[in-house]
Amino acid sequence: MVAADAGAEVTIIEEKGLGGSAVLTDVVPSKTLIATADAMRRVNISTAFGVRFGERMGERGNGSQTESAVEAEAWADFSKVNERLLKLAHSQSRDIHATLESYGVRVIIGRGALVPPHSIEVTSGAHAGEQIDADAVIVATGAHPRELASAKPDGERILNWTQAYNLTEVPEHMIVVGSGVTGAEFASAYRRLGAEVTLVSSRDQVLPGEDSDAATVLENSFERVGVHVASLTRAESVQRTENGVEVRLTNGEVLQGSHCLMAVGGIPNTAGIGLEEAGVEISESGHVQVDTVSRTTANNIYAAGDCTGVMPLASVAAMQGRVAVAHMQGESVKPLKLHQVASNVFTSPEIATVGVTQEQVDSGKYQADVIKLDLATNARAKMMNIREGFVKIFSRKGSGTVIGAVVVAPRASELIFPLALAVTHKLHVDDVATTFTVYPSLTGSISEAARRLHLHVTDPED
Repeated sequence: MVAADAGAEVTIIEEKGLGGSAVLTDVVPSKTLIATADAMRRVNISTAFGVRFGERMGERGNGSQTESAVEAEAWADFSKVNERLLKLAHSQSRDIHATLESYGVRVIIGRGALVPPHSIEVTSGAHAGEQIDADAVIVATGAHPRELASAKPDGERILNWTQAYNLTEVPEHMIVVGSGVTGAEFASAYRRLGAEVTLVSSRDQVLPGEDSDAATVLENSFERVGVHVASLTRAESVQRTENGVEVRLTNGEVLQGSHCLMAVGGIPNTAGIGLEEAGVEISESGHVQVDTVSRTTANNIYAAGDCTGVMPLASVAAMQGRVAVAHMQGESVKPLKLHQVASNVFTSPEIATVGVTQEQVDSGKYQADVIKLDLATNARAKMMNIREGFVKIFSRKGSGTVIGAVVVAPRASELIFPLALAVTHKLHVDDVATTFTVYPSLTGSISEAARRLHLHVTDPED
């Protein structure tokens, strides 16, 4: 869209549908599932607010009042849940297709392969055999779920993340293998939807790549709602049984469940499309090597998204693509700066991060003042019955510039934005502290944390 809007003639070759895995099999469907789980969470805890379910009877003729004692508990009609999320995904894909065509983009349904120096041959579909000569190419082929030879998904009992939406009922006991972002998100969602859940983690803490304080909050939440975590072990094999699955762990333990979801990473879709023949360097992991303006090692061939291994985020893929288009057209380009990327883990509670991390501060890579403010003292949090979560802000020692942040809270994905602005535009903690926030609001904790950092900046002895 960006290239077409700038006046370029654009052709897209895509086999499965516009939007990629972010729209069709990953972000849109999984976050819709998570939104459903969160809706159930809010309904089921609403009794803490004084909300009651059941039939309330009015005043009777004799002046007495009665109220049904039957309480209703929310439950998930899983066939409807998955039907809705798949409809949303396909609707979004169709919208993208229509928008591209309205911009004058030619869309070819099929596969393609590079022909040196930078042409494309259509290798499947109705246009197979056609060769498209291009001035520049963007490779955005994405990735697919990694599979273990001893745990092959069958789409029924043993699932990868693209197959999770085949289910018509909430799993009785879902065993999730992998405690990274994908595994943690699905574990959180399935538990909220009513499934028994066991999460297999090779580390001593879930979300090993995230802030350790945030991971601790999530682990405590898992323990409270009944997610079982099998730590410091891996899945050796997964096999179907008569009524479910059997997961053998490397520590000798055997788990019995109704289903198993494999969330053990992705493999870039870079094989068999002529990349190396065109001079594009591929890493040992199969990822396309790119620089900060999305260039590959081949002239006028760029790459974006999960096939590059930069960061597996839709927002990063989109920015890589925009940077590539600007560079190929000779415009001024701001290189991709990964420390400005805001990311979110859609568990319950959500975990959002931007900029410098606690690990980088602890290792001495960055000198920073750090304030962590629990949400337990926030008035709006109390009203919303939020009992866990925090705001953490990192400011550069000496200057007071905001260089990083972590938010753990419901809708942390929304709350991180002002802190991402602060990191991107190098705002001082006082810029955040002196900006008005609504009272009461969760953002009040952001400004309060900044005010407390102001004390550290002005009085290092405090």
